[in-house]
Parts: sequence; C-alpha cells; structure tokens
Amino acid sequence: MSKAVKEMMMRDYLAKMGEDPNAVVITLKGVDGIKNNEMRLRFAEKDIHFTMIRNSLFLKTYEGKDVAALEPVLTGSNVLAYGAESVVEVAREIVDIVKELPDIELKGAVLDGILFEGEAGVKALSKYPTRDEAIAQDVTLILSPGRKLLGAVKGPGGRLLGIVKAIEDKLEKGEAIAPVA
Repeated sequence: MSKAVKEMMMRDYLAKMGEDPNAVVITLKGVDGIKNNEMRLRFAEKDIHFTMIRNSLFLKTYEGKDVAALEPVLTGSNVLAYGAESVVEVAREIVDIVKELPDIELKGAVLDGILFEGEAGVKALSKYPTRDEAIAQDVTLILSPGRKLLGAVKGPGGRLLGIVKAIEDKLEKGEAIAPVA
C-alpha cells in the first residue's frame, strides 16, 4: 500500500472518529452480510458507528492518545464501534446484540485510556453508568443529607403543629383541655 493511501486512511480515521475516541473493538467473522447490515442499521438509529480498521495504521494515527490503550487487543481483523453519548452505551448495545449474534467476538474497549480487555471487560464496561446516570447519582447523593436534615427539622415541628391543631379543634368545640402531668 502506498504512503499516500496510508495517509488518506489515517485522515479518514480522524475524520470519522475524532481526535481521541472511546470505542469497543469487535470481530465480525462469521456474521453474514444480511445480519451485518441489519446490525449496522439498528445501531445507526442510536448514532453508533462501525469502522473496519487496519491495526498498525490505527495505532499510528492515535499514537500517544487514550485510545492507543487498545493495542493489546488489536490482532487480526477488527471493527471499532463508537459514537452515541458514551462508550458505555455502545458497550451495552454490543453486549445485547451478541445475545442474538453469538459469532461476534468482543475483544475489548477503552474508556478514557483504561483498557477493558476481552468479553468480560466489555461486559463490565456495559454495567458502568453513563455520564447522565452518574450525574443523577451524584446529585441524589449530594441532596440526600439535606433531605434527611429537613425531615429531622420538620418532623418535631410537624408533631407540635398537630398538637396545637388538636388543642385548637377542642377549644372551638368547647371541650376542656386536660392538663398534662
């Protein structure tokens, strides 16, 4: 392959995937063309894209970047799955489709320079919260002590208000209030 073609492929990787993508590496050996197209269409609806890569050119393109952590799993024929809101969503979708198409081999994934190797690694990544889910969990965690404090402050005041309301009701009805000993 000529140097010009290699440079064109490297530019294409950057144009498609961006400067430093988080991605899942899979192998599609054994998946026929019809299933492959169905899978790609299904994922395109969720903004997940696939790119067949040449391992050495890919590593040269992303040398020194977080995605270069994929180097140990880049052997043989590989496809990179990337896109969506985060690589966690991509991993979830890939793990779901593997149930339908067991010929897909999960080779690994990378998230912010951390390599999740093999099928176990991709499945572990799929269980991580997405960015939005993590933010929601953090907000809940931050607000929870305040809610407990508000409940603790409001509780006795609510009981006192209930007692005052009961006394008021009895007085309005003309009933006598017994002294508390």
